[in-house]
Amino acid sequence: MSVLVVGISHRSAPIPLLEQLAVDADGATKLVEDALANPHVSEATVVATCNRLEIYAAVDRFHGSVEDISQRLLSPAMEGADQVEDLLPHLYLHYDDGAVSHLFRVAAGLDSMAVGEAQILGQTREALQLGQELGSVGPVLNSLFQQALRVGKRAHAETGIDRAAPTLVSAALDRAVPDVRGRRVVVLGAGSMAGLAVATVVRRGAGEVVVVNRTPERAERLAGEYAARWAPLTALTTEIATADVVMACAGAMGVLVSREAVAAARRPLAMVDLALPHDIDPSVTDLPGVSLVTLAELADDLRSSEAGAEVEAVRGIVTDEVEAFLSARRQASMTPAVVALRSMATGVVESEMARLERRLPALDETTRAELLQSLRRVADKLVHQPTIRAKELGDRDAVSYATALAELFALDPEAVDAVTRPVEPHLPGDPPEEPGEGQS
Repeated sequence: MSVLVVGISHRSAPIPLLEQLAVDADGATKLVEDALANPHVSEATVVATCNRLEIYAAVDRFHGSVEDISQRLLSPAMEGADQVEDLLPHLYLHYDDGAVSHLFRVAAGLDSMAVGEAQILGQTREALQLGQELGSVGPVLNSLFQQALRVGKRAHAETGIDRAAPTLVSAALDRAVPDVRGRRVVVLGAGSMAGLAVATVVRRGAGEVVVVNRTPERAERLAGEYAARWAPLTALTTEIATADVVMACAGAMGVLVSREAVAAARRPLAMVDLALPHDIDPSVTDLPGVSLVTLAELADDLRSSEAGAEVEAVRGIVTDEVEAFLSARRQASMTPAVVALRSMATGVVESEMARLERRLPALDETTRAELLQSLRRVADKLVHQPTIRAKELGDRDAVSYATALAELFALDPEAVDAVTRPVEPHLPGDPPEEPGEGQS
């Protein structure tokens, strides 16, 4: 079973196209269900952020799954079949080893719009949790995502990548209103991006901060963490009327901040829209005294932002982790053939012992036990070196060496199949697998 990634992000497509393809929780669930409808897909989950949408699938055939998954991901933006050719160039595909490398880079923040941002770790956890809740993540994707989370944590623990590169929120504020001290800030939304927005403006000395959200409990919880105030979504127009800065991070399927609501404020207003799809009506920029910073503008700003040595350090970590993961996976894939070889040796010992007992019915128990032990030692010594070398050589080409082992020892194909199962490589020093955590 191999891993296939079909995705689209700020690196491959313009923001307006990403906006057309943006999904909420229900949309992500439907994408997973659609992917699993393909007979060549056994596991699936979705990574959905404000600037990327990726379907991860465990597949038994590349060509039998890639076209179907690609069309399902692009379907919201396709008005007709003739559009497929125009949209396909914006997709990227990663298969097997390449899929492992890509997810590790994503989890470490190397592929983010703001290089090194830590939010992607929470979003990677959400993808794993989604699959666990739907029962669509099995041994292949569970192993991959668990290790990706460890790689991301290691990158942030061992380097200063998150401090060297700006966050989306910081970059947006630097462009929209660098000095928020004493200003009244309204944050729309209560998810991870909204949490980062609240934390950033509070740290920069904002005056009153108001969290507005459709779900009161989440708004109250976020506001309580930073001694801010919360308000229901029904009060949004009232809150905007007296705001100096509005930061929209909800990503609702439809505009939440209308032109009329902004026009009613009748005061200079700095607005930031970090949602996908957008929360703020783009036409507000026609109003006097209103400025708007969007993800599209930030993508251009952040594309030239590099964290130098910190990025190189994280790249080194990712390279090492990818090699270790793939090596462990290749070695683990030798297990069925090795187990079948040892089972064959055990069978030979039992057969020979049964033959001796038939020919020597008067054999006493002590002698019988000694003979059995001797036969087992001989069998163990004969298969020891082949199994050790098979595992070592399997790190180079597990399929070829497993096949050679089966051919040389005439292993029963059914015996090999009986111990074949999806492999979860466990790397040296790995902690026990953790359950999916909440958003960071």
